[in-house]
Amino acid sequence: MVEVLVARLGLDSATNSHVVILRERGGRRQLPIWIGRPEAESIVLELNQVRRERPLTHDLCKSLIAGLGGVLRRVSITHVQQNTYFAVMQVDGPRGLVEIDARPSDSIAIALRMAAPIFVQEDLLHDYDDEEDQDTPSSPPPAGDGHALSPEQLKAHLEHLRPEDFGKFKP
Repeated sequence: MVEVLVARLGLDSATNSHVVILRERGGRRQLPIWIGRPEAESIVLELNQVRRERPLTHDLCKSLIAGLGGVLRRVSITHVQQNTYFAVMQVDGPRGLVEIDARPSDSIAIALRMAAPIFVQEDLLHDYDDEEDQDTPSSPPPAGDGHALSPEQLKAHLEHLRPEDFGKFKP
């Protein structure tokens, strides 16, 4: 397993689907995962530290895990089967370690909220040419660089991304 970070999010205009790009920590290999709009919005809100008046579903999951005495130790994206990725959340609680089957998008959103590491099975990562791997001017800033986008700016950004902005994908 290889630790990854959320590098960016975008909209694949060919499928009108959101894509989260995971990049290996300290490396250039990546894994694009197509996700639903609610999960993409939840991830973006957390990356930009936007707080809602009422908790969203992933905030509720965080509260449930912590409220029951658990700690999210890690998220692992384990394999792909018929173009569907699978993930496991490892929660350490009063009764020991529990592995919970979950969608990668939900797992990522919760891991970001709980500052838990995200891992990917090594054979799922793909290497990209240097030219394709560079952030384009249309790419949002990576998480943690101190540049937050407003929700309106983010929406406009996501609506104008093209598949070429991400490089070549091989699901």
